[in-house]
Amino acid sequence: MSDTAPPTDRRFDVAVVGAGPAGLAAATLLAEEGFATALVAPPARPDDVRTTALLGGSIPFLRRLGVLTAIEAAGAPLATMRLVDATDRLIRAPEANFHAREIGLSSFGVNIVNRDLTRILDEKIATLPNLVRIAEAVTTVAPLPDRIDLVTASGATVSARLAVAADGKGSRLREAAGIATTTWAHPQSALVLNLAHERPHFDVSTEFHTATGPYVLVPLPGNRSSVVLIETPEEAERLRALSDADLSAELERRARSLLGRMTVEPGRQVWPLASLVAKSYGANRVALVGETAHTFPPIGAQGLNLTLRDVAALGEILAKARREKEDLGAPAVLARYERARRLDVETRARGVDLANRALLSDLLPVQAARAFGFFLADRFGPLRRLVMREGLTPSLVAPRLMRGLDLPRG
Repeated sequence: MSDTAPPTDRRFDVAVVGAGPAGLAAATLLAEEGFATALVAPPARPDDVRTTALLGGSIPFLRRLGVLTAIEAAGAPLATMRLVDATDRLIRAPEANFHAREIGLSSFGVNIVNRDLTRILDEKIATLPNLVRIAEAVTTVAPLPDRIDLVTASGATVSARLAVAADGKGSRLREAAGIATTTWAHPQSALVLNLAHERPHFDVSTEFHTATGPYVLVPLPGNRSSVVLIETPEEAERLRALSDADLSAELERRARSLLGRMTVEPGRQVWPLASLVAKSYGANRVALVGETAHTFPPIGAQGLNLTLRDVAALGEILAKARREKEDLGAPAVLARYERARRLDVETRARGVDLANRALLSDLLPVQAARAFGFFLADRFGPLRRLVMREGLTPSLVAPRLMRGLDLPRG
């Protein structure tokens, strides 16, 4: 692997743009599948204190990439998901506990700090001989009939049959491909941080549902947890401005002292909540993965798991195109990727939006429907197990790599 810009006449099968977890995972998979791959992007920001719960089909996929052991060593297993209605409304949902052992798993997955996940994927990238890394931003994107040209900040040109856009919500590649988006804002912001606590979490993730959004405590190694607290923008900023002692006490109070005394760790971030869904997942030799294609609130740990399904599906489709000697960036190939991802992305994005709106609603019929749904999921065994399995990985749209199967050869 090289960190220097290639000659301007250097061509690749695929150029991946973006060095977050989405781009790193895509570049790793494609290089390991034998595609001549370029990863074009400055290094990801090192100060990201957010965490990611890698669930369900993401586990066999990460095992296929050869990074699961390192991820498990750096993260914490999630054996139980506890949902608590803390709204204090007239109609409240019963507490629900979902145990991985009920569906034959030791855990639903693993929670890891994003900077650790990025580091592990970066280390994997460094071992791949079939990948060239160009640590520069893309300044110009030119889709052409037989290739796509990416001009970097130093003036080097990287040419490929297909560009994989993993460059985030404001994607330059998506714009160059002419792909429009549907966006909508939410009246909330997420305060994210990590903390230590007196009592062990026993690998239980606890989600308190409040009138302004979820307050989630997700296990980290030791007596530590990551926090996602969704509040009004004004309250999220007020909380961020508190002293360490005052914020620790407030988070402990909101958690009902479930984990004992809490101590916040350095690094607090507030993220305004918004949703985005691309109107197409590929056009003009550009395929979208991750936040270039879909962004929505951190509810239900859907974000990166959905992204990894994008990557796995794209890898499967490109492998098939190569076997059939198709142009990797051809409209027919991108159309297959579109069909493979549309249902999964739309149902997850709309489902998260509906769940969020239902939690915020003061309408009694909505509260009653939500409480009844929790009651059924908690008390009716077959429904519980279906909710758990489909919540982890949707069976109808799971790519082969998410089901523990390898890609066909030949």
